[in-house]
Amino acid sequence: MDEQQFVQLLEGLLQPDTVQVKTATATLNKTYYTSPASLNALLQIVSSHPKPELRQLAAVEARKLVSKHWASLPTEQKASLRNQLFQSTLNEDVTLTRHSAARVISAIATIDFEDGEWADLPGYLLQAATSPTARHREVGVYIIFTTLETVGDSFPGQISDLYKLFTTTIQDPESAEVRINTMLALSRLAMLLDPEEDPKGLKLFQESVPGMVTVLKHTVAEGDEDHAMQAFEVFQTLLGCESALLQKHFGDLVKFMTELAATTSVEDDYRSQALAFLMQCVRYRKLKVQGLRIGEEMTLKALQIVTELGDLSSDEEDVTPARSALGLLDILASSLPPSQVVIPLLKALGGYFSSPDPDYRQAGILALGMCVEGAPDFIATQLHEILPLVLHLLEDPELKVRGAALNGIARLADDLAEDVGKEHAKLIPAMIKNFDLAVNNLQGQDDERNLQVIRGSCHAIDSLIEGLDPEEAANYVPELVPRFSKLFHSDDFKSKGAAIGAVGSIASAAEKAFLPYFPDTMNALSTYVRIKDSQDDLDLRGVVCDAMGKMASAVGAEAFEPYVLPLMEASEEALHLDHPRLRETSYILWSTMAKVYEEKFAKYLPGAVKGLSDCLDQDETELEVQLGEEASELVGSEIVVQGRKIKVAAAADDDDDDDSDLNEAAMDDDEWDDLSGVTAVAMEKEIAAEVYGDIISHTRREYLPYLEETVTNLLQLVEHTYEGIRKAALGTLWRTYACVWGMAEGEGMAKWQPGLPLKVQPTDDLRKLGNLVMIATMSVWQDEMDRGTVTDINRDVAATLKLCGPAVLMTEKGEVVSDIAQLLLAIITKRHPCQQDLGDEGEDEVLDESSEYDWLVIETAMEVVTCLAVALGPNFTELWKIFEKPIMKYASSQDSTERSSAVGNIAECVGNMGEACTPYTSTLLKLLLHRLSDEDPETKSNAVYGIGLLCEKTTNNDEILKSLPTIFSKLEPLLDAQDQARLLDNTAGCVSRLIAKFPDKIPISEVLPRLVELLPLREDYEENKPIFDMIVKLYQANEPTVQQLTPQLMPVFEKVLGPPEEQLEDETRAQLVELVKYVRK
Repeated sequence: MDEQQFVQLLEGLLQPDTVQVKTATATLNKTYYTSPASLNALLQIVSSHPKPELRQLAAVEARKLVSKHWASLPTEQKASLRNQLFQSTLNEDVTLTRHSAARVISAIATIDFEDGEWADLPGYLLQAATSPTARHREVGVYIIFTTLETVGDSFPGQISDLYKLFTTTIQDPESAEVRINTMLALSRLAMLLDPEEDPKGLKLFQESVPGMVTVLKHTVAEGDEDHAMQAFEVFQTLLGCESALLQKHFGDLVKFMTELAATTSVEDDYRSQALAFLMQCVRYRKLKVQGLRIGEEMTLKALQIVTELGDLSSDEEDVTPARSALGLLDILASSLPPSQVVIPLLKALGGYFSSPDPDYRQAGILALGMCVEGAPDFIATQLHEILPLVLHLLEDPELKVRGAALNGIARLADDLAEDVGKEHAKLIPAMIKNFDLAVNNLQGQDDERNLQVIRGSCHAIDSLIEGLDPEEAANYVPELVPRFSKLFHSDDFKSKGAAIGAVGSIASAAEKAFLPYFPDTMNALSTYVRIKDSQDDLDLRGVVCDAMGKMASAVGAEAFEPYVLPLMEASEEALHLDHPRLRETSYILWSTMAKVYEEKFAKYLPGAVKGLSDCLDQDETELEVQLGEEASELVGSEIVVQGRKIKVAAAADDDDDDDSDLNEAAMDDDEWDDLSGVTAVAMEKEIAAEVYGDIISHTRREYLPYLEETVTNLLQLVEHTYEGIRKAALGTLWRTYACVWGMAEGEGMAKWQPGLPLKVQPTDDLRKLGNLVMIATMSVWQDEMDRGTVTDINRDVAATLKLCGPAVLMTEKGEVVSDIAQLLLAIITKRHPCQQDLGDEGEDEVLDESSEYDWLVIETAMEVVTCLAVALGPNFTELWKIFEKPIMKYASSQDSTERSSAVGNIAECVGNMGEACTPYTSTLLKLLLHRLSDEDPETKSNAVYGIGLLCEKTTNNDEILKSLPTIFSKLEPLLDAQDQARLLDNTAGCVSRLIAKFPDKIPISEVLPRLVELLPLREDYEENKPIFDMIVKLYQANEPTVQQLTPQLMPVFEKVLGPPEEQLEDETRAQLVELVKYVRK
């Protein structure tokens, strides 16, 4: 082997000349790297070459060749090489080279340990790690770390000896590097540790945690940035390991990080790292955080940190403690119960809103905005106190506070559009006033503060207007559209986009009232439909496309017809412009057009289906591109190539001093997938999968030629690593099943009947489709870690059972009822994987309180229980034995939402079981009677409904008759609740069911006049059926009280037979029409 040429070629790899690098690489791969001698030569260079950069490169190249050639080298040569390499690494001056050489040693050790060779390496490492020379200690511990990384459990000797060593090295008095390398090695041990199998190891590890915290404290105190970042990363890694490792010190660790984050004398980077750690804690150790009741402290500290934000308009890409604190508030609100986050936040906000310091006023409203999404139901109950304060901030003397208030309203309205929309008469004029002031005071395109208010007003109105009725929204069209239209040609891209987006939403809310402004608006925006010269152009084009879609929904098919073809052509062109967001906009536009044109969208189906199919076919593996030296500033960042986000790698080196792969090895692949970053392509696929659902359910029969291929494509996505895609694919599959079912019924397939075995057989196509969808769903539903995905599956299955009955419960593997029942039971008792912390098996105690999203999983699972009762009818009685106790427990919860959901669920199950509810009469009656006195109107209303159904359905009449006096004594006071329409409607329904069941046991002459006073119903139209069924029966029996009440009943009959149509079912309407004819005679 020509050693001189070999060294020259290696030096060629270090040149900035790309052509030379390519040539040298090709020659090395072809001529040299095929021979074991090349590994020997590389190791000689690592050990003795004078140039550190060449030693570094040789180490990188040698590491790649070890697995290929080490075993082929002669035994005596290997012995000499091991010794040389070890000694030279111990004495290497350059850190990067030292680390690369250490990784070569680990690679060799991996092979040697398997072959029973290099048995003395652990001894040498121990010696080096305890050497009086700091450099030797650094290298010794680092090689232990890299060797643990590669050989794992195969590391020779007793692991307890390593813990003993690390107890010393983590306190190294001289070298921060030794201390950090010890932390890295301990993080490796953590990944290998199974607490159940190795309790001794667990104890040793737990004892090492305080030392690790001390190392982090020192690096932060000394401003040692590189080592501090490594220490933070170790703690992030530990969150991904078995939870028992940190359990003993978890509370102290969270408190330490919270204090660190809040300490303003510490550098911002460290504070942001501490906040990032806290976010991961809340995300992956949510139950631990909740159990320790430290949510309130974290919330108030985060709120304080937000006061440091300064101007909202500063570079949004910067990671600052204040921005990170807003992110933490967002995660806290959606992960922990309101008592730990939203309630303490709201208590603190008064002082912030009234503070003389504008930074505090700004922080208060921004923090509130961040928490809305996580606890919308609770915040909705507090709006009567929140909105006056927000209105006050809209008149704040400080521009930035008004900007923040607009941001707050936009966020409130995003999640509570209807509730916030009720205050439109106060809010919209205040926003217009802010908008006008900012426009008039604008000092050019650099006046970021006024621009912030202009954009903020547009965004806030954009969110708020969607919550208004068309008649209410119509009043604002002449006020808003001319104002915002003036910005369509603004020089500020962001303001232009905000105004266009707002006009789209105004159109969507006002519907036909937008028509007078429609032609001019389309004309003004048409110039942007095909722009593509810059990134800003493509962004704006996406906003315009979205807005036009909303306008199409508003003005309807006929008015929009002239614009469809050019817009569809532009949307298909947009697929080829390397802009993921613009492609998503095209898909959403197709979804809107399908809704507007329904079957007439058929002529665009070939293009749309191809576009969506191409999207799902995109490759998602993370590409890396290697660029020459001139692009070095891009290294590590992401660029967009052909619409795909691609990570830029350095020109040659694959082995930087990089321990960032720590996290990756901390968990097995499945768990890592759950945490991996989401690519732009994955998010695009999520949208595409959802859009399929809209197009299929609106074009119906026209879609059939494409259906089989689409279903196949979607089935391939249900186990995707990104939860958004799993959710969207399953959602669309269920919508498809319901759509095909509806078409089959439209073609004469008999209406389904409750119960198994099936009384009505579905078509073959439906049977096949149902089988595929249910099997795919079960594969995800049982083990899904993502709470939102489980919630959506619950909703999908419930809606389908209600609409299509029990057929989907039969698969080729048999019926899935018992599997579904066990799965629902796990959710209702908070034992499902999506309700556990990462890596836990649900052995911890179950916490009583839930965040709103945690409760939503349970509530939607109870909805599936209800819909199983709908689909199974009397067969459901056996299943009720499984669900009775856990659901009744929620019916006695401290939380009114939980009580009302559970009582409603019980009522629906009784109604659907029919007579089969009889065995449960006593237990259920006792519970429902108790709930008739509930302080919560919703729970009380559901209990009234349940009592009525139980009395109607059960055959245990003695039990009911015995309780009649109690029932009426509890119903009587409810009649005074004039402001609670649903409660009165349900009371009327309940009494009607009692009269129908026991006409001779109830004093009709006393009860009926009071009942008629409650008519017509105001809200719960379902109860019209039992009421008018009962009234018709009384007329048929010539009952005297009802005859006397005819003058009061006639106006009621007229009202319910008029609009709105949904007041009566067809059967009840027909009966009532006959009755009115009879009475008039």
